[in-house]
Amino acid sequence: MPATTDVGFIEMRIAKVVGFGPPLAEEPFHCVVLDEISADRHVVISIGKAEAFSLAARLQGVEFGRPMTYDFAAALVRGLGGHVRQVRVDRLAEDMYAAAVEVEGPLGARSVGARPSDALNLAAITDAQVFVSPGLVDDFERLQDDDSAEARLLRLALTVPHMRIARVTERDFSSY
Repeated sequence: MPATTDVGFIEMRIAKVVGFGPPLAEEPFHCVVLDEISADRHVVISIGKAEAFSLAARLQGVEFGRPMTYDFAAALVRGLGGHVRQVRVDRLAEDMYAAAVEVEGPLGARSVGARPSDALNLAAITDAQVFVSPGLVDDFERLQDDDSAEARLLRLALTVPHMRIARVTERDFSSY
């Protein structure tokens, strides 16, 4: 039986970020792949381009000369004496995934609602655990039989390499 938390959530890890464009997708399509820690199940969540870029850069260890948005958010939590304990992707709201970030600080533990893309970016920076509700994992498994264009891309995300982020230097532009 897959490992779950004491409240029934399944621990997962951020495996990779994937992006598709033509001819596979009519419009740019980005997603994050979550892998179950103790079994072989997955959840793939569609996310925005900026959030995908930030998460892919973090996963690849790309550093920037100044704090980016999620670095700032993590520093703000720390600056107020808190830390991010965990992230939970816990429900569908209006056909979109929703998440909660559990923050512990001087006033105790608080749960803050978030988009999964923001919560996962924060988890990647703070090394917080990531949990997904069993119902969402089951929903993704059922999606494997769906024949929609989005479902095909989400399934394909499991098999393709991760998005590559590279820093561009001034020297890279010298030939233009």
